[in-house]
Amino acid sequence: MNTLFKDSFEAVKAEQSKLLGRTNKLVAKSNGIYQRFEFPIVTPDHIPLHWRYDLDPETNPYMMERIGFNSTFNAGAIKRNGHYLLCLRVEGNDRKSFFAMAESPNGIDNFRFWDEPFTIPEIPGNPDTNVYDMRLTAHEDGWIYGIFCTERKDPKASPDDTSSAIANAGIVRTQDLKHWERLPDLVSNSGQQRNVVLHPEFVNGKYAIYTRPQDGFINVGSGGGIGLGYVDDMAHPVVKDEKIINNKVYHTVYELKNGQGPAPIKTSKGWLHLAHGVRKTAAGLRYTLYMFMTDLKDISKVIYQPAGYFMAPINGERTGDVSNVLFTNGWIADDDGTVYIYYASSDTRMHVAVSSIDKLVDYVVNSPEDKFTSANSVKTILKLIQKNKGLY
Repeated sequence: MNTLFKDSFEAVKAEQSKLLGRTNKLVAKSNGIYQRFEFPIVTPDHIPLHWRYDLDPETNPYMMERIGFNSTFNAGAIKRNGHYLLCLRVEGNDRKSFFAMAESPNGIDNFRFWDEPFTIPEIPGNPDTNVYDMRLTAHEDGWIYGIFCTERKDPKASPDDTSSAIANAGIVRTQDLKHWERLPDLVSNSGQQRNVVLHPEFVNGKYAIYTRPQDGFINVGSGGGIGLGYVDDMAHPVVKDEKIINNKVYHTVYELKNGQGPAPIKTSKGWLHLAHGVRKTAAGLRYTLYMFMTDLKDISKVIYQPAGYFMAPINGERTGDVSNVLFTNGWIADDDGTVYIYYASSDTRMHVAVSSIDKLVDYVVNSPEDKFTSANSVKTILKLIQKNKGLY
């Protein structure tokens, strides 16, 4: 083995080994609702060396990275056999995204990718150009479903238009998270669909689906809002009775568009929802996370929704491939009530924050709702000041 290859390989291997074994630490500052951690949990540097390098010194004498990766983000999450699994969106330097699983023994560090990325079966005659942002739901029917965005070139686009696209919800299911069965794409009355999420329980014998209908690939147009519809059979996924249950609202953190994050968590008070909201700023779009709760008996009824965002990008989270963005499509609730919130920053890397069922329920139920005007915001603050008189 030539010396250059050997020395380069050993240096890269040692650097990655240090990264993979790094202990994550809670950040001292907290708002009492959740705590962030010091380090991102999965970055492009976590990607296995045998995905990136030709490890044969005869064909790669300079130890060059043959396949480059741009980002690891927007991960679905699930816990199996005591381990925390993230189904990551991995984007290569070629701009194509795919899914790969990373596993941790504790949910906060030591994430390691499985040996190979997933091969998602394609729809015969209609292959996906790009796939991303999978939500994982362990449904009461016994299957684990993955619903993701499938992107294809718009067939109605002119020959010289190389950017127009259409988005829809692709659907797979599995028993072991390794072998995936492709089901037909979602059929709805909307022009396009994104951020589609499967509710974990049957509702009146039907599969409940959270949707985000939109008119175009980027702009929601007259669409938008978090919708709810019902499917009779996931093998023939046609959405019926779709209606918006959580709409866009002017001058809020979800004024431009919003979408369901992961599947909701069931609590004694109601279903906890984590979503993303988007607004326009002078610097571009700003993505933040917000929460709401729906009724246990009527999941279409929002019963609590705190004002403003639950989590927004801070410090280094603000910068990346698409800056000023937080996005989530995965969280895990442990049996002891601990909740691990997995979120991506700026379309680049994955993070985790930790909270609990009790804290999140308290936040959603007891935090003031949005009254939608400056004057009313001041009234809400004054009400709290009055309540606190004599207590400080």
